[in-house]
Amino acid sequence: MAPIIPTVRPLSCWKSILRQARLQKTATRSLTTYYKPKPIDATPTVKRKIKVIESPPSFRAVWKEPIKEVTKTQIALLDPTGARTNLFSKSNPEAAHVGDILLVRLKTGDPFAGVCINIRRRGVDSGILLRNELTRVGVEMWFKIYSPNVEGIEVVQRREKRARRARLTYLRKPKHDMGSVQNIVLAYQRSRGALRGNVGAKDELKGGKRKVKGKGKR
Repeated sequence: MAPIIPTVRPLSCWKSILRQARLQKTATRSLTTYYKPKPIDATPTVKRKIKVIESPPSFRAVWKEPIKEVTKTQIALLDPTGARTNLFSKSNPEAAHVGDILLVRLKTGDPFAGVCINIRRRGVDSGILLRNELTRVGVEMWFKIYSPNVEGIEVVQRREKRARRARLTYLRKPKHDMGSVQNIVLAYQRSRGALRGNVGAKDELKGGKRKVKGKGKR
């Protein structure tokens, strides 16, 4: 028997066969798949307007100094007439100064009078420090000017010469201590009561005259 010799093709034949296969694939693809252009719309596209929301106004433009504005609103609520601010303002020539004797009337409690040692101006937290002597003991009390507990502040007696210091702390020494101010306050209250009594008597007299005239006419 003759030996079986396998059929071996040269390498160049395989290359030609692979080329033909590739060409057939590309031909089939070009026949089946093709580019379809999209139809062009004749109507022009309308652009939508985007709504632009404006930014809110900043508080810096409205209130350049917010702390001052807040203090003004609070003072307007606590002191609508402006009498207390005018009593302790630096621009007022008849304002209360350090060294004057002041009387503070409270809604809850007895009034307190004393020499003004210090005036602290800090907006709503403004206060005055009064010193008096009770039972031979020196007493000092702070009072808030705009406190709702304070009913009124009166100037009992003004100092003859204006003090050159902003704080009269030297009055705490026994050499410069003024002592009790009760006698001065009582004299002030008597003078006020006498003035009120005279005014009331005049009103009563006027009212009596009017009554008499009315009776005569009848």
